[in-house]
Amino acid sequence: MRPLFPGLLLLWPLLLCPVAPTAPGPLGRPGFLRLGTRGSGGSPGHRPAPAAPIRVPGGARGAGFCKSRPLDLVFIIDSSRSVRPLEFTKVKTFVSRIIDTLDIGAAATRVAVVNYASTVKIEFQLQTHSDKKALKRAVERIAPLSTGTMSGLAIRTAMEEAFTVQAGARGPSFNIPKVAIIVTDGRPQDQVTEVAARARAAGIELYAVGVDRADLRSLRMMASEPLEEHVFYVETYGVIEKLSSKFQETFCAEDPCLLGTHRCQHVCVSDGDGRHHCACSQGYALNADKKTCAAIDKCALNTHGCGHICVNDRNGSYHCECYEGYTLNEDRKTCSAQDQCALGTHGCQHICVNDRAGSHRCECYEGYTLNQDKKTCSVRDKCALGSHGCQHICVSDGVASYHCDCHAGFTLNEDKKTCSDIQEVRKLVSIEDACGCEATLAFQGKVISYLQGLNTKHILSGRFSASA
Repeated sequence: MRPLFPGLLLLWPLLLCPVAPTAPGPLGRPGFLRLGTRGSGGSPGHRPAPAAPIRVPGGARGAGFCKSRPLDLVFIIDSSRSVRPLEFTKVKTFVSRIIDTLDIGAAATRVAVVNYASTVKIEFQLQTHSDKKALKRAVERIAPLSTGTMSGLAIRTAMEEAFTVQAGARGPSFNIPKVAIIVTDGRPQDQVTEVAARARAAGIELYAVGVDRADLRSLRMMASEPLEEHVFYVETYGVIEKLSSKFQETFCAEDPCLLGTHRCQHVCVSDGDGRHHCACSQGYALNADKKTCAAIDKCALNTHGCGHICVNDRNGSYHCECYEGYTLNEDRKTCSAQDQCALGTHGCQHICVNDRAGSHRCECYEGYTLNQDKKTCSVRDKCALGSHGCQHICVSDGVASYHCDCHAGFTLNEDKKTCSDIQEVRKLVSIEDACGCEATLAFQGKVISYLQGLNTKHILSGRFSASA
């Protein structure tokens, strides 16, 4: 398993006591951090006055800001009979000091404590306390159980009961690391290899801290890989508190992003261990000074993915548009031909015709011509419209003008629309003429007879006057 907190390297004893060189024992092997010494006879040793002041790593961090990554952290502490009351108090101080270095909260680091001996007791769950003061008061109230050393049972209880969503652990979607720190001073009285492997397989990163008579082999079987970063050893409880500074160094670093000393123009990203780098908002690129940002012309880069037109926006981003006659698809990138004729937005007076290119054109009905605006239509040939009313032939006289004509053998009637057969007209005229002649002759005969009668009377009247 890759360590969550890289950099927990071997820490040479903070408390050094000159001793005669001897052959390295089991605890002299690599793979664990050793802290403190023991005096003769196996009793706790005493720290000699150092030749020069010793700087505790991370001790100066309190003056700045500490920003730790959110964790689900469970302490598994041994309170068996071998741990004396004063020593157990040192363990609780060690736990409290680590809590001091963390950002505690429901959305930050959550802490639980599992207390064990021959039995196991969950002192409080991950969801129980959400602030440091409450956590530290709860740690102070923990009492030792004073019997046995069932380390395997304690790890299993933590895995099955403390690292659960019901107990306050956050699920996989939160991507919150699960970390357990087990502190023991003896040899486990049950099997730890299998249960520790199960815990590691479940995603729990195990740190093992051994004190005094702790069994190094057991510590190594419990801890995660690499062992040199997860196994610690202190020779007395009197110096375990100093080990908390190493965890502080691991969990906490001065954060220039929080301090406001980063000088990043857009975004400051914490890298841990006091390091950071600058980043830019979307649509911007980091300049060579690694601090300031410049807007990216994504349209010029030709990485925009727009099907037709890429338009740069002021904030360094862009959007896609389409050519006339096309609409932007839901992916906001590609375009589809728009049926403007169906949409009714074409503006054609008569007929709208869709083109393959996604555009359209206007046309006119027969007898009309398209005007210069390419939208409206004017009458071109009223004869072609079929509304002229000519019975036989419509003759166009130009735009909007016409007259009617007849087929051969027909003549145009007075209505200038209809036509009549010439032969029939001639017959009609002949009949009418014949009737007219007879009447005229009859009338002329009557007139002549009348005139002749008047003339006879006039002659007779003259003769009568002469004789008289």
